[in-house]
Amino acid sequence: MSAPHGILLVDKAPERTSHDVVARVRWLLGTKKVGHAGTLDPMATGLLILGIGQGTRLLTHLVGLDKTYEATIRLGLATTTDDREGEPIGTPSATGGITDAAIHEQLELLRGDIQQVPSTVSAIKVDGKRAYARARAGEQVELAARAVRISHFEITARRESDGYVDLDAVVTCSSGTYVRALARDLGAALGVGGHLTALRRTSIGPFTVADAVQVPARGEGDDVDLPLRGLGRSAGTVLPALTVSAEDARDLADGRRIPRAEEPSAAPVAPRSAPRGGGDDADLSDLVAALDADGALCAVLRPDGTSWRPALVIPLDARC
Repeated sequence: MSAPHGILLVDKAPERTSHDVVARVRWLLGTKKVGHAGTLDPMATGLLILGIGQGTRLLTHLVGLDKTYEATIRLGLATTTDDREGEPIGTPSATGGITDAAIHEQLELLRGDIQQVPSTVSAIKVDGKRAYARARAGEQVELAARAVRISHFEITARRESDGYVDLDAVVTCSSGTYVRALARDLGAALGVGGHLTALRRTSIGPFTVADAVQVPARGEGDDVDLPLRGLGRSAGTVLPALTVSAEDARDLADGRRIPRAEEPSAAPVAPRSAPRGGGDDADLSDLVAALDADGALCAVLRPDGTSWRPALVIPLDARC
């Protein structure tokens, strides 16, 4: 049996870590080469994008895509982790005076390009150690604010529950945004504290949870079918695409440049909408997916004068 290659969309179940899902997929597919394009907290559900085999090399082009979430925010209490997993901070606050108008006024301030302080228990490294590890060790952790973009933040329902106000929300945001921090900041702005009680990721760029599969836990459903998406189909969804001749496809397999005779078709979606400030976005913005006549990914190319220069080459036996 040949080694598998491709992209797998997974609908993560609650109370399972992203690492658990990756480990399970490794066992089910019989390969160690499985990676992810961004984790979810154990309490969260929804879309995980996994790269299998040569698909792991494509993940860097998927990490920065915008993400959409369905969330439930509880107003009236802050927690140490900004979600229901943490310990309460202080006592609950009265929420009877919170009007819809006040909520929407504060939402407006949390939309667009904002500076967000990540949650203390995030995976951001502080002097080489994860922030959550420092926080759990009892250290005081202060993280710097970072630029994020909240392109959509709307309340879809409001409920009163045990003295709290629960808000269902839909959030579309740039990569690196913490929805927990949005809940925290909304509660703080309203003067009552807030935290996240539920979170579901429904899309990452053009990839949606409706197309994802559930991965059964260990010991359950060992015969589950895990349909892999081809690398060409996946790359062509987020990068401009160029169909190359059979001769050029062979040259790319050897890492050689090919003539820049044609311009690629535009990508169906904008790769990322995070505020641009150089770095990875600037490095990835001119990349092109080179596809053979069957739509399989041969390489990811970068323009170089009158040529296309391979930035990533897919071996012949892994093209799909």
